[in-house]
Amino acid sequence: MRNIRIIARLDIKAPNLVKGIQFEGLRKIGDPSKFALKYYLQGADEIFCADIVASLYERNSLLDIINSTTNNVFIPITVGGGIRSIKDVTSALNAGADKVSINTAAIKKPGLITEVAEKFGSQCMVLSIQAKYRNSGWEAYYDNGRESSGIDVIEWAKKGQDLGAGEILLTSVDREGTAKGMDIELIKAVTNVVTIPVIASGGIGNLNDIGLAVQEGCADAVSVAHVLHYEELTVNEIRQYCIEKNIPVRRLSVDGA
Repeated sequence: MRNIRIIARLDIKAPNLVKGIQFEGLRKIGDPSKFALKYYLQGADEIFCADIVASLYERNSLLDIINSTTNNVFIPITVGGGIRSIKDVTSALNAGADKVSINTAAIKKPGLITEVAEKFGSQCMVLSIQAKYRNSGWEAYYDNGRESSGIDVIEWAKKGQDLGAGEILLTSVDREGTAKGMDIELIKAVTNVVTIPVIASGGIGNLNDIGLAVQEGCADAVSVAHVLHYEELTVNEIRQYCIEKNIPVRRLSVDGA
C-alpha cells in the first residue's frame, strides 16, 4: 500500500483564505500564503488552493498568491478554480503550481481532461468531483455545489479516468465544512470503480474520520481544511495518528523536511 497523503486545502476568495459550510456562509480566516507555509512546516504532503468563486465570476485570481507561496513552500501545490483552457493550465504551472484541478470546465467540455493530460502528463490533471446525494445515488455538481450537472458521480469518475485524469479530488458537498464525518459510502463507491488515486474531501471533524476514509473508504489521500484552520488538529497530529493506526504515511526527518 502506498503512502497516504495529507493535503491541506485552502479555499480562497482573493485575497483571503475563507471557510464556510457546504461552500456557503464564507468567513475570512487570513492570508493563504501564511497558512500554506504553516502547514508546510507542520509536514503537509501537498497544498491544494482553490479559488472558490472563480467559475462564478469566470476568472482566476490565484496566480499571484501561488507565486508568493512557492517562494517558501516546497511541496506539490494544486490549483483549482477558473481553469478553463490549456492557456489557464500553462499560467498556473508557470506561477509555480504542480497540478491543476478542474471541475466546471471538465463537465462542460470533457475533452479538456484529455488535452491537459496529453500536453502536461496525467499526473498534472486532477479531476475535481463535487458530489451531492440525490435519490438513490450521487450527482456531480459544479460552481462549488451550486449547479447540478445531472451526471452520475460513479460514471463520471470512470469516464474521467478513461479520458486521462491522473487522480480524483472527491468532495462531498453534503458534508463539506460540517465536521460531521466523511461520506464513506461515497468514497468506497468511487474507489471501487477507478484505479487512479482518490483524494477524499469534506466532513473531517476528528482523527477517526480520517482513519475511516482510508481504511474503509480506501482513499489514497485526505484533503483537510476546517480542523486545521481552526487549530482543532495539526498536520503532525494527523500523521502521528496514522502511524499509530498502521496507516502508511511519509515519515518526516527530525527537522521536518
